Amino acid sequence: MAQVLADQWLAPPDAQRADAADPIAADSRLVARRRPGRWVVAVVAIVLFAMLVNTVITNPRFEWDVVGDYFTSTAILRGLVLTLWLTGAVMVSGYLLGIALAALRLSDNHVLRTASFGFVWFVRSVPPLVQLLFWFEIASLYPRLSFGIPFGPEFVSFQTAHLFSALAAAYVALTIDAAAFASEIVRGGLLSVDAGQTEAAHSIGLSKWRTFRRVVLPQAMPSIIPASGNMLIGMLKATSLVSVIAVQDLLGTTELIYNDNFKVIPLLLVATIWYLVLTTVLSIGQFLLERHFARGKRGATGTRSWGQHWLQSLPLLSYRRTGKGASS
Repeated sequence: MAQVLADQWLAPPDAQRADAADPIAADSRLVARRRPGRWVVAVVAIVLFAMLVNTVITNPRFEWDVVGDYFTSTAILRGLVLTLWLTGAVMVSGYLLGIALAALRLSDNHVLRTASFGFVWFVRSVPPLVQLLFWFEIASLYPRLSFGIPFGPEFVSFQTAHLFSALAAAYVALTIDAAAFASEIVRGGLLSVDAGQTEAAHSIGLSKWRTFRRVVLPQAMPSIIPASGNMLIGMLKATSLVSVIAVQDLLGTTELIYNDNFKVIPLLLVATIWYLVLTTVLSIGQFLLERHFARGKRGATGTRSWGQHWLQSLPLLSYRRTGKGASS
């Protein structure tokens, strides 16, 4: 009886009026199929999650007091700032170079298309850590670089050992790696727009630049933004590779501290929590951008707030609102 009253109270007004008009239809309402195995798996998953949370909180070897002491320390915040700077600089430079590579790949010049393809193929085939070490050791391969006429006199020359510091090598290596992937993201987004859109814009007298800015780019952005957001988050984590060449980023700073006080796990937790915070903030920014470029489209992304998106991604927290739909 209580369940019947609860169903009537939760039913929308339209459904209540329909039930009042047709009592036979109300009595013949469809009942969802019972799935006991699914409930057993859900209970086991919840118990395992509770055990994991319990051991993380109660295990004294995590040393949460040490985590709290170092979480906002000056050294850690300095490494955090360097991580953010390196991520932003690499993404901006990488995307500028990637857009140029995508333009070359889409051009009618066979030489430029081949050069762009070869660059992207080579860079994507080499792991970023290998590229990082290569640029860090560039001074041993080319001790001196110069500018001048090819096979002729030199105008300016300099020693690469003084030019390529560890941070400069990290910036160059990660920028080249990001450019290769960004070019493919941009090229894929532009090719996703139907060629008829460009032909229609030209038929009404729009120039190439206006066609690209007002017609092609707005339709390509919904394809570019999600991949770019994932690439940004991946780049944020990839900057931790620079710690192998002694750059004092977030992970490099934590390594430096725990090599001194041997608090390995608490310092790794500090870095992990900061990466979680940064990734969450970037995910929110990616969601807002996707929603901006999805305006006017029917679908969840174009109208949902961040809170609704979060709740829908975690249906356990919004069971009352999504449970009936999920059971169908």
